Amino acid sequence: MTVVDDVQDTVLRLRREVCALHEQLTRYQLVVWTAGNVSARVPGRELLVIKPSGVSYDDLAPENMVVCDLHGRVVEGEHAPSSDTEAQAYVYREMPHVGGVVHTHSTYATAWAARGEAVPCVLTMCADEFGGEIPVGPFAVIGDDSIGRGIVETLRGSRSPAVLMRNHGVFTVGPTAKAAVKAAVMCEDVARTVHVSRQLGTPLPIEQRYVDSLFDRYQNVYGQR
Repeated sequence: MTVVDDVQDTVLRLRREVCALHEQLTRYQLVVWTAGNVSARVPGRELLVIKPSGVSYDDLAPENMVVCDLHGRVVEGEHAPSSDTEAQAYVYREMPHVGGVVHTHSTYATAWAARGEAVPCVLTMCADEFGGEIPVGPFAVIGDDSIGRGIVETLRGSRSPAVLMRNHGVFTVGPTAKAAVKAAVMCEDVARTVHVSRQLGTPLPIEQRYVDSLFDRYQNVYGQR
């Protein structure tokens, strides 16, 4: 089966983008071996583009990215898609504003997930990007949409674009795949810094009014508009 002609240009662009974004996962040391993945929604279509399963990062190319429908079924591609495809497809079905999903097992954030503990909002960076603590989602086994259900259940009640799935790792979402990658990078940085802070003493929480103000400024004022 192949993607219909009128969306082929968009799919080609997303294949290139999703492939290139995997370089950021290795650049920021968020993944090892073949673990982790980036996916992107195909705008206006019930489709997503995702990394193939078990393929080395060195061997990734736009042409081996896999196009699936929003139930995880392969529409176009010669490889099997990531084992996280059904979970991510569920996220796209249930959260229409999400345009990209990323999964990593980055060391510090996953260490918090292994304890089933949210990363507290004790840094302005955490308030900026996550709007509060980085929450923990329930334990779920890989292979179907169970992880996706846990992601959606947790993020629907949070401003955070990141969730620490208990005993598993990090999932981040964003309006684009690039935004989801950024959230994964920031999640690991915050998790690492808060961990170090705990070794030195007790981190000081930020008052909620300041968290709200910081989040609003970063999301709506910061940067070029």
